Amino acid sequence: MITAYQNIYSSPADRARFEQLSRKLCGLGHGPEQIRYFSAPGRTELCGNHTDHQNGRVLAAAVDVDTVAAAAENGTDRIRLDSEGFPPCELSVHPEQNTDVPAGTTAALLAGMISVFAPLCELRGLDLCASSTVLPGGGLSSSASVEVLLAEIFSDYFGLGLGALDLAALGQKVENEFFGKPCGLLDQAACAAGGISYLDFGDPEKPKLEKLRFDPERFGYSLFLISCGADHADLTAEYAAIPAELREISAVFGARTLSQVDEAAFWDRIPELRERCSDRAVLRAIHIFDENRRVDRMRRAILDGDFSAYLSVVRESGLSSWRFLQNIAPRGSLFQPMALTLALCEKLLGGDGACRVHGGGFAGTAQAYVPFGLADSFPDRLERLLPTASCQRRRFRPAGATEITL
Repeated sequence: MITAYQNIYSSPADRARFEQLSRKLCGLGHGPEQIRYFSAPGRTELCGNHTDHQNGRVLAAAVDVDTVAAAAENGTDRIRLDSEGFPPCELSVHPEQNTDVPAGTTAALLAGMISVFAPLCELRGLDLCASSTVLPGGGLSSSASVEVLLAEIFSDYFGLGLGALDLAALGQKVENEFFGKPCGLLDQAACAAGGISYLDFGDPEKPKLEKLRFDPERFGYSLFLISCGADHADLTAEYAAIPAELREISAVFGARTLSQVDEAAFWDRIPELRERCSDRAVLRAIHIFDENRRVDRMRRAILDGDFSAYLSVVRESGLSSWRFLQNIAPRGSLFQPMALTLALCEKLLGGDGACRVHGGGFAGTAQAYVPFGLADSFPDRLERLLPTASCQRRRFRPAGATEITL
């Protein structure tokens, strides 16, 4: 895919990013005419909280933060990546030579991408310089943005012309097997596709993607994404418990995920499920069944241009995450940054707009739709009350992973 610079960017700061990357490559001996430019966005989940790992349905959107790169062939069998803020890495185009690459690093992402592309095409040496505004830990899928960016670069340079879901699948494989994070396909698919994506993972081998067009600003609202500023390190067990408990419910029915469980049978067997699993597992399953329907209702609201109905689904999704999914406050902890963030958002909104948890929950990112009349003061007021938070106004980005023509 190729997208004109002006169709995505307008700020002088954006132009400066590309110019800086170009100067880095020119400093390595590449002429300006040899350099190509690429970009891949971050993403936000609009509805479908934790439904993806149950092979359910999700609505997600690319947003206006991204990872960008300048690239040029170097005539060797080495791929070199210099990503701002991270140690530079250099690897062979022959994956068997790339040993002892530590998981969780930029080098691991590059090694994984080389490994998954090597059977598909003849790799050649590249010099890559990259920078990102998708901050790690900000809840906007920084690693997925890098993965689909690298996949787009490899696909274009080596003549594969892969589509969004193919790029996403390769990115997910790299994330799972090399980076060391057992994610579903949602993050990579939303980053690769751009715009608003309705994703149905009912058949995980052949997920369905429908692109939609929608802009809250048409209706007088701005989207804010609020990072709680809290560390996730101690919450691994909280995150892992959600899919684990849903697997327990599914296993009672001889299924792997809730998408394979008949909902009527689930309700009929509540007493048995409480005894064999737990009340919390039952409540979490209730959220998943209902959340899938909310995704479809939000899709309908988008197609109809009904922003009132859209906001209603946002509120219901957020409330269900509180009551049933229970991914807002860590169990037994006095430290509850997500709960406090949502409470403050609701107070500042004063009954207008909507807010909900986004993504994993507990200490990550919240999402708020703020009417224009409050939008200018909203971030300052929230950050004064919650100094650890970072509140950023974001817009949906129409383009996914793409080459950029300057």
